[in-house]
Amino acid sequence: MKKVIVTGCNRGIGLEIVLAFGRAGFQVFATMRSPKKATGLSEKIEVESLPITLHKMNVNSDISVKACMDEILIENGGIDILVNNAGIGLNGSIEEMPISDFKAVFETNFFGAIRCMQAVLPSMREQKSGCLINITSVSGRLTSSPLGCYSASKFALEAVSEALAQEVKPFNIRVGIVEPGIIDTDMAHEIEEESVSIYPSSKRMADLFFASLKNPTPATLVAETVVAFAAGDSWILRHPVGPDALPFIQWRLSMTDEEWTDRNSLPDEEWYDAVERDFGMNARR
Repeated sequence: MKKVIVTGCNRGIGLEIVLAFGRAGFQVFATMRSPKKATGLSEKIEVESLPITLHKMNVNSDISVKACMDEILIENGGIDILVNNAGIGLNGSIEEMPISDFKAVFETNFFGAIRCMQAVLPSMREQKSGCLINITSVSGRLTSSPLGCYSASKFALEAVSEALAQEVKPFNIRVGIVEPGIIDTDMAHEIEEESVSIYPSSKRMADLFFASLKNPTPATLVAETVVAFAAGDSWILRHPVGPDALPFIQWRLSMTDEEWTDRNSLPDEEWYDAVERDFGMNARR
């Protein structure tokens, strides 16, 4: 039975990833800040008799990550798969967002993933096998306001993942980047619809998210993609997931940097028209 560690498992994508691994016969170590709050996951584990255990770990803490990872690795003689899913989203214009928010996003989304990878890599190198999966986003491939901070953390994780894939391939360790589109989770609904800002983009992005949520990327589809990569032997690095993921990426690639900047600097009505014309989505509300 292969062993997998997943971070950020109490809701959303992480919860579905853990359940998918457990149902597929993996031994799963589900980590989160507050296991006591994961009552829904605990109930499903009990009802379905799944091989999943809950572990307290804060990816923002060196001490917490080391303590949790060391315990799992020592008691189980290593680990086969790590899924870095823990993440937060704080949004706003670059001018108006406090530095503390930038630091908080990077601490979880970027440094948290690095802490966990550094914790398991020695064991994987020694056993000359392993699989590291980082959950990023289409926002790791393109960005627009007010997602600059969130996107920056995902761009950074994509860059590290690409470099890491080159470093660890000689040790038979696979790296995968899973890039969901807009997912119907609590985080997607946390984009403020009426943000008080000197910039108009917050309201427009909220409208785009609302329109995308009419046909969202299911969290279960992300989980299926993660498990399929972990269970297989593919060395493909990037995996866009969901009905809007690849179209979003292709939309960005169809324009020069200057065209993308001009497009997202348009007055409201022209922007809504452009989104509907070029992307086929009516984002007006």
